[in-house]
Amino acid sequence: MSDSVPAPAARQGSAEPWRERLPLPPAESLTPEQREAARALIEGPRKGVYGPFLPLLRSPQLLDRVAKLGEYLRYGSSLPAAVRELCICAAARHVGNQFEWQMHAPLAVQAGAPAAAVELLRQGARPSGLPQEQETALAFTLELLQTHGTSEPTWQATLAQLGETGVVELATLVGYFVMVSWVMNVAHTPAQSAPGPGLPAFPL
Repeated sequence: MSDSVPAPAARQGSAEPWRERLPLPPAESLTPEQREAARALIEGPRKGVYGPFLPLLRSPQLLDRVAKLGEYLRYGSSLPAAVRELCICAAARHVGNQFEWQMHAPLAVQAGAPAAAVELLRQGARPSGLPQEQETALAFTLELLQTHGTSEPTWQATLAQLGETGVVELATLVGYFVMVSWVMNVAHTPAQSAPGPGLPAFPL
């Protein structure tokens, strides 16, 4: 029997008194529509109801549409895994979302993003010296997050690396993860666990 204690979940939000505002409802209170939405998540590639789908369960039709978009962006898009995961991390860092950071930071490293670059993002710094495809996609992502568009040089560089399909999918990926992060930020949805350090608050 192990004496180790599981790492606590990273809280989302700092309003006091803190509480998870929209946790998973009791099973007996779910409507047939909510049960069906939960069943689809459990039987799909996510294999469970967690993260943004806890608050989204309040609107099962919206949950279904959001889940299908996210499923394509994560499992069906043309973006290389390292690009996808690194840019998800950048979006999570930009909006300070613990859940998406804790989930995708390890995936970014596993997919080939340098661990040092991921750590710099966590601290709020901009990494450099990345493989060219990652460097270009990250520059696109950060510029989009900061200016709500991209300059002509950034557009041309990203287009050359990813093509038109990739640029459209990357912009949509960034917007999707900002959107679901906002939902969790409002709902105070915590990270499931804390395998690594969470995000420090801005300003540092």
